[in-house]
Amino acid sequence: MQRILAPLFASAALTLAPAVYAAHAPAKAHGATVAPKARVSVTHGSVVIEGKHIDYTATAGTIILKNKHGKPTASMFYVAYTKDGVRNPGSRPLTFAYNGGPGFASALVDIGGFGPRRIDWPAPGEVRAEQPPYRLVPNTYSILNATDLVFIDAVGTGYSRIVGVGKPAMFYGINGDARSFTQFIERYVQKYNRFESPKFLLGESYGTTRSAVLSRDLVGHGIYLDGVILCSTVLDFATLNNTPGNDLPYELYLPSYAAVAWYHHRLEPPPPSLPAFLQRVEQFAGGAYAHALFQGAALPSAQESRIAVRLARYTGLPASLWLKADLRIPLSVFQRRLLGNGASTGRFDARFSTPELQPLVPEQGESASGAATTAIWGALSATFDEYLEHGLDYHSSRLYVQSSASVFRAWDWGRYQPPLSALDEGVGSGQSLARVRNVAPALARAMSNDPAMQLMLNNGWFDMATPFFATNYTIGHMGLPAGLERNIHEYYYEVGHMLYLNPAVLPQLSKNIDAFIANATKRG
Repeated sequence: MQRILAPLFASAALTLAPAVYAAHAPAKAHGATVAPKARVSVTHGSVVIEGKHIDYTATAGTIILKNKHGKPTASMFYVAYTKDGVRNPGSRPLTFAYNGGPGFASALVDIGGFGPRRIDWPAPGEVRAEQPPYRLVPNTYSILNATDLVFIDAVGTGYSRIVGVGKPAMFYGINGDARSFTQFIERYVQKYNRFESPKFLLGESYGTTRSAVLSRDLVGHGIYLDGVILCSTVLDFATLNNTPGNDLPYELYLPSYAAVAWYHHRLEPPPPSLPAFLQRVEQFAGGAYAHALFQGAALPSAQESRIAVRLARYTGLPASLWLKADLRIPLSVFQRRLLGNGASTGRFDARFSTPELQPLVPEQGESASGAATTAIWGALSATFDEYLEHGLDYHSSRLYVQSSASVFRAWDWGRYQPPLSALDEGVGSGQSLARVRNVAPALARAMSNDPAMQLMLNNGWFDMATPFFATNYTIGHMGLPAGLERNIHEYYYEVGHMLYLNPAVLPQLSKNIDAFIANATKRG
C-alpha cells in the first residue's frame, strides 16, 4: 500500500492493532474439501437501560455466503442481541453494526460501547488501568433499548473467513466487501424473518465508507433503510491525504488542531466555549487560510506572516514554525510539537498522549502503535476473547482476528461504481486518488433512491484520523437535492475517533442514537 494511505489506517479503529494476525485463507488451502456448516450458540442475558430491565437473547454464529452457483465462498461471523418478550419482532428496529480498517473486526463497536456489555475503558493518563485484569460491565447506555443489534465481522477478520471456492479478491476491496455484507444482511433477514423490521446501518471509521456503498447496494436489492448511522466518517479520501498539490486536508484538519490545542490548554487566552471557538476557526480555514494556500508561491510575504500569526493563535504552535512549514503543517508534526514535552498526542483520540523514544527524528517509526491504541488494545483483545468463551459460549480452535494487516495490504481501492456523468471521464480519472476514493456519490444515490432514509453523522472534536470538518465538507459536496438535506442530522462530542471511550460522552451519544432511530421509524 502506498505510504500516503498508511497514516489513515495504521492503527486503532482503522486497523488498530500493533500485533496482527494473517487473514484466513480459503478452507481448501488447509486441506479442507467440504465447506463448514453455519454454527450458532445461543445464550441469554439482561441489562438495565434508563431504569428499564431488558432481557435479551445473544446469538453468536456464522452465516455461509454463496456464489451464483450456490457454492460456498465465505463464512461470516456475527453476534446478535435481540430483545425478549417482543410480541411482533418484525416491528422492532434492527441495526447491522460493524467497524472498519479495512481489516478490523466488530468487537470494538460491540463491547466498546453499543452492545449490552461494555469494557470499562481506561481514561487518559490511567496507565495502571491499561493492564489486566479488565472489567466487562453491564452497559446501561447500550442502544439495545431502541433496536436489536447485529455486529458483523468482515471476511478475514474475527471468525469470518474464506471457504470453499472463495478467493481473497472476492472480498478484499470496496466492491467485494459491500457485496459480502449485502448478502449477509439478506440471508440474516431471511433466516430470522426480519423482512418487516425497520432497518439501520451503523458503521465506524472505514465502516462509514462501507455504509455508503452498502446502502446503495441494499436499496438496489429492494432492502430499503430507515437510517444510516455514521460514526467518525470518511467518505472522500482526498480530504485526508496530504498528497503534493492537494491543500484541502490542511484546511480541513485545522479546526481539529484547534480543538486539540484547546483540550491540552495550549491556547492563550483560553477560549471559554469550544463550539463557538471552532466556528471561528472553520470560517478562517475555509476563508483566509484557504485563499492563502490557493495562492501558493504568489502569496505576498506580509500576508503570509499575518496568516501564520492567526494559525499560531488557533493551534498553539509558534508562527515561526508555520512560516518554516510554508503554512502547511502535517498531522504527524502537529502531534509531536503540540505538547512540547517529548510526548506525542494520539491520532485516533488526541486526549491521550504517549512518550516519544526519539522525539527529534522525523517520524515515530513503524513500531509506534499510537497513544489511543496503547491505552485500549490490551483491554479489547483480552476482554473479547474471554467474552466469546465464557459469556457467549462460542468456542473455536481458531484465533479471533481483531485486526488483519493481510486484509489491508490486499485491499482493492479501485473504481467502485460506473461513472455518474461525463464529468467522471478524462485526465486523472481511472485509478487516480481523487477519483476512486470518494464514495459519497454512492451514499447520495442511496438517499435519492430511498428518499425517506435518514442520515446521522457523529463526530469527535479530538479525532485526528477522520476530522469533523472534513466530514462537513464532504457532506456539503454530495450534491443532494435541497429536499433531502433535511434528512441529515449532525452531532459533535468531546472525544476522539472511538466516540464511546469517554464515559461522559457515552450517555449523550446513546441518547442521540435512540432519538434518531425513534424519529426515523415514526410514521405520519
